[in-house]
Amino acid sequence: MIFPKEVEIIEVGPRDGLQNEPGTISTENKKELITSLVNSGIKRIETAAFVHPKWVPQMADSEEIAQFCNELGLEYIALTPNLRALERAILSKVPQIAVFIGASSAFNKKNINKETSESLIECEPMFKLAKENGMFIRAYVSMAFTCPYEGAVSFDEVKFVCDRFVQLGADEIDIGDTNGGANPKLVYERFSRLKDLYPDIPFVGHFHDSNHLALANVVAALQAGVTKFDSSIGGLGGCPYSPGATGNVATERLVNMLSQMDCETGINYEKLLKIAPFAKSLSTKV
Repeated sequence: MIFPKEVEIIEVGPRDGLQNEPGTISTENKKELITSLVNSGIKRIETAAFVHPKWVPQMADSEEIAQFCNELGLEYIALTPNLRALERAILSKVPQIAVFIGASSAFNKKNINKETSESLIECEPMFKLAKENGMFIRAYVSMAFTCPYEGAVSFDEVKFVCDRFVQLGADEIDIGDTNGGANPKLVYERFSRLKDLYPDIPFVGHFHDSNHLALANVVAALQAGVTKFDSSIGGLGGCPYSPGATGNVATERLVNMLSQMDCETGINYEKLLKIAPFAKSLSTKV
């Protein structure tokens, strides 16, 4: 089996983990969470989403969060689903952006009311503008394994999105098990084929734990050569357009497993254990 010496963990809790919470989470609590995560040794964090507050009220303070992250000198990522969002991110001096498209057109339609092919066309001016401003581009392929609306998602559907992301110049491609329906066999086969097709592209594994297979899926992805993974402190997260999907793989559980396999992450597990209860408490505040 393959166990790399180093694995990069990208924390997505402050954005993906908190964005769907119904109760208002204060900006100060978000800053406290981010600071604690940085102090645990995490180097990259997805902290904000430049979306309209009408649709995602929890992300209404993204400009202030971005300014705070700039002051920390943090290598952070902000979600930019459209050109207007990207323009806001540029004004906020965000170093890394994330765009997302569903490999499943049915999911993409539910999520942003567009076919996958339509979304890919809309990405073109965004990639161009981001590159002109020297931004790192993370490209998410959502619902890359199974979909609650269409069932199994084919490899060709995933490849269709990845092909265009590569052509447009994505710096890394994040393959998302958005509804937590993947299994280790499927994960290994899918990442192996992607790595063969695009050997120079860094791939990231993004696993939700709906079926309690997230850690097993990480191990399967490791065997396919993936060394970058998203996780969320306390296992927070979910997707409003994926019925039944639970949170992301918990950062503390992932770091603990990797540590036991002698995969270095540079993250302090004991500190994560102290942060997790605070993170979970934010998800219940109203």
